Amino acid sequence: MGTTLNVKVWRGTAHGQFVSYRVPLRENQTVLDVVTHIQRHLDSTLTYRFACRVGVCGSCAMTVNGVPRWTCRTHVRQVAKRDRLRIAPLRNLKIIKDLSVDMAAFFDKWARAKGRFVPALEHGGDFAVVEPDSRARKFADAGIECIGCGVCYAACDLVEWNANYLGPAALNRAWVLANDVRDVGNSERLRAVSGDAGCHACHSHQSCTQWCPTRLNPTAGIAGLKRLTAAAAMKGQL
Repeated sequence: MGTTLNVKVWRGTAHGQFVSYRVPLRENQTVLDVVTHIQRHLDSTLTYRFACRVGVCGSCAMTVNGVPRWTCRTHVRQVAKRDRLRIAPLRNLKIIKDLSVDMAAFFDKWARAKGRFVPALEHGGDFAVVEPDSRARKFADAGIECIGCGVCYAACDLVEWNANYLGPAALNRAWVLANDVRDVGNSERLRAVSGDAGCHACHSHQSCTQWCPTRLNPTAGIAGLKRLTAAAAMKGQL
């Protein structure tokens, strides 16, 4: 690699364009470092989102050379092609400005999928017994570390084709709660995820699993929801 990078960054809203910048190439440089350099030294009007910078919050997610990634964890040397980077906002979400997107639609779908924990006991009751080695608890644990960064949502072709599709993160959350013995909201939840925009719309492309920064498998959770909703339908519970 050379001493500088040719970086193309999306500027504007949905009808914007890519603008080119020359950025010094440094050792152990991340894509977020590149964006920060542009904003601090080349164009202070560049808009983007970040917070922790250490791979915890997920707020710095962007599309890098066509792939949704956490930019704070993505090293330039891993993704640059012939000293070139192309940085865009996450797909499938409304662009506020430049690299910043509106996450409202993403989280609205969590609500539509009934992703809120519904406790079985009133405040002050006895603690629920959760068997850590039970099959259901293992299913829940496998998907519980989602932090809502939106990478899977941006990677999902179904979201692009069908704007009403709930998306992998919302369905993964529904699957986690469906396997939580403390939760009593499953009847309403399974009805919410069983429609045309729910789990049965998934084509199992596994893009969500491929690009999840926390290595979750939303595709497996969605398959689990398909089994649960099919069983509920056969019992006349939907």
